[in-house]
Amino acid sequence: MTLNEIIILILIGLFAGIFSGLFGIGGGLIMVPAMVFFLAMNQHEAQGTSLGVLVIPVAAVAAFNYYKAGALNVKFAVIIALSFVVGGFLGSKVSLGVSELMLKRVFGVLMLLMAIKLIFFSKASA
Repeated sequence: MTLNEIIILILIGLFAGIFSGLFGIGGGLIMVPAMVFFLAMNQHEAQGTSLGVLVIPVAAVAAFNYYKAGALNVKFAVIIALSFVVGGFLGSKVSLGVSELMLKRVFGVLMLLMAIKLIFFSKASA
């Protein structure tokens, strides 16, 4: 591992952490594309590494800040987390059976659709 790679990894972690705290995103939307573009990882390796980061409760501190502010529904989070375990297992099995090109295309379409929804169809809350 080179010093340049270490610096890139640190920057990916910092940006993913900042975006996670700000928007509740980080792994798929920040870390995976960054590892593919800046570290020349293939899509499967980047996704696996992103999930490896989540093995350690990296978002615990940010989630605690939201909890203290009364902005964390613990019951919902527990149900989603338990379901996430099953979904993560199933999704990884499917992903590893799909070509890297198809995975990138589906991922890109998903990000594009979400961006369109957020830009054009979001409503201001009261």
